[in-house]
Amino acid sequence: MDFENMKYVTGDGCSRGLCRRGCGRQDRQLNTYDWLADVPGNAESTDLVEVQFKNTRKGYYHNVNGLDLKKGDIVAVEASPGHDIGVVTLTGKLVKLQIKKANLKSMDDIKRIYRIAKPVDIDKMKEAKSREHGTMIQSRQIAKDLNLQMKIGDVEYQGDGNKAIFYYIADERVDFRQLIKVLADTFHVRIEMKQIGARQEAGRIGGTGPCGRELCCATWMKNFVSVSTGAARFQDISLNPQKLAGMCAKLKCCLNYEVDNYIEASRKLPSREVVLQTIDGDYYMFKMDILAGLVTYSTDKRLAANLETISGRRAMEIIEMNKRGEKPNSLSDDDSPKVSTKQVDLLAGESLTRFDKAKKKKSGKSRNKKQQTDNRQAKQQGNRQQNETERTQGANQKRQGAPAKSQNNTSNSGDDAGKQKQHPRNNSQRKRPARNGGQQNTENRKKNENKEA
Repeated sequence: MDFENMKYVTGDGCSRGLCRRGCGRQDRQLNTYDWLADVPGNAESTDLVEVQFKNTRKGYYHNVNGLDLKKGDIVAVEASPGHDIGVVTLTGKLVKLQIKKANLKSMDDIKRIYRIAKPVDIDKMKEAKSREHGTMIQSRQIAKDLNLQMKIGDVEYQGDGNKAIFYYIADERVDFRQLIKVLADTFHVRIEMKQIGARQEAGRIGGTGPCGRELCCATWMKNFVSVSTGAARFQDISLNPQKLAGMCAKLKCCLNYEVDNYIEASRKLPSREVVLQTIDGDYYMFKMDILAGLVTYSTDKRLAANLETISGRRAMEIIEMNKRGEKPNSLSDDDSPKVSTKQVDLLAGESLTRFDKAKKKKSGKSRNKKQQTDNRQAKQQGNRQQNETERTQGANQKRQGAPAKSQNNTSNSGDDAGKQKQHPRNNSQRKRPARNGGQQNTENRKKNENKEA
């Protein structure tokens, strides 16, 4: 092959099956990829054109003048009253499908495209758009002053500035006739009120969902279907309100995307209330993998004990056998009896506290020291108590022994002197009260001595 003289051609989107005309502007909400844009004669097949305005508001118009319109062109369209300025988002055969999807009641509602917007029209539109935020803030204050239970979420001016659309959210029906009069006198434009829900408001504002992608209501979803918690139950999703709620604080619309597939797959699986009876025992359903077609059973009705996972087909076979009064050996597909495998304890010969020996020594020393100090304190306390008891006993003996001493001294003074010489112990006991300083005992002794003399 002659590589030197070979001509290289840079491939574009259309040569690879994708046309750049089909993508168009990607900075607008509810963008639609025109996969028929490179088909010859697609634009001439119909005069219907899809035009998008602020956020998610779209309209469908007739190209009565036969203008060469492409995706991204700014056009002036018919409005009531005056005209509006929008961007062409789709042309050709796909517009008919979009009209069917939008559920238009009558084809007579489709208006005309006047012309491609002039610079004067664009400047006038920009000037009207610049007043939208201030108008929204002021209208909220007016509604609050009128004590209306409603929230004005957005304001959109028409391209020529002669009309303003107020989007509001309200849980109940609101009588806003007085509000329209006040708004018309304040802003000097024609007023139109449109009620939207929480999902429509999230689509108009836009944002990123928990999946990391742009919100479905802001990219392609127009019609909103009611979502219930039954869709989460069919898909075996935990009923956690924080995870099931989207950016609009309602249930996520994506819960309805795959619920039909889950319902179809769950028909091949047994019910949760059915108990499988085998020779080994009864098995209760613990969990199921709906898309994989696997069911996990447990021998305990409330706990995960002896779990076994089998296919849904095998579970249905066991149910049919139980209906006939038969019991298989086990839940396995080959119907072999369950072999009890003894678990091996890897730490059977090891001590679980083998790494705590050093710590135990330290703690033992500290315990011995603490025990010694406790013993010392107990000993000292015992000695103190013994001393106190001895002192109290000595004081009692003093009180009882004083009159006995006076009688003995008067009658038998000579005998007491002899006894004192024979018994030194009694001597010490007699001397103890004098040593303690009893004044009354010393006076009695002096009186007795004087009498004897």
